[in-house]
Amino acid sequence: MERVSKINYYLDIAQTVAERSTCMRRMFGAIIVKNDSIISTGYNGAPRGRKNCTDLGVCMRDKLNIPRGERYELCRSIHAEANAIIAAPRDQMLDATLYMACIDARTGELSAGTCSCMMCKRQVINAGIKEVIIRDTKEDYRVIPVSDWIENDDSLSGVFGY
Repeated sequence: MERVSKINYYLDIAQTVAERSTCMRRMFGAIIVKNDSIISTGYNGAPRGRKNCTDLGVCMRDKLNIPRGERYELCRSIHAEANAIIAAPRDQMLDATLYMACIDARTGELSAGTCSCMMCKRQVINAGIKEVIIRDTKEDYRVIPVSDWIENDDSLSGVFGY
């Protein structure tokens, strides 16, 4: 039997964390790892004490036919990356790696090609995380240096004539 790679080991854990998600659209799981130690985990769900979409039986963004990536203010969830960052001390996140997996809540299949939203990218940058590794399939993943998000500032597109 071939031993699973270290990256896929952590992505397996992130995928398991995603199973705690309460989103009716896409279930995200994130873990922050530094020096081969898991610093924190996070999944997408409503803030503590508030009802989740799964409790209510409705997703407002689905009900209003809002496309993926738009109108996040109508979403009840805190994103997985944000929840992992909230749960970790900053000094332990410096130069750490964030591993993330996404499962389509309707099909139970992995969602390839996902990435952090603009707000989560900002939080990852400020947390001092060095890289983000995102699972696309059981074996395939992407490694994104956070420095790319700093250099290619997508918050400037269409602003100030850029």
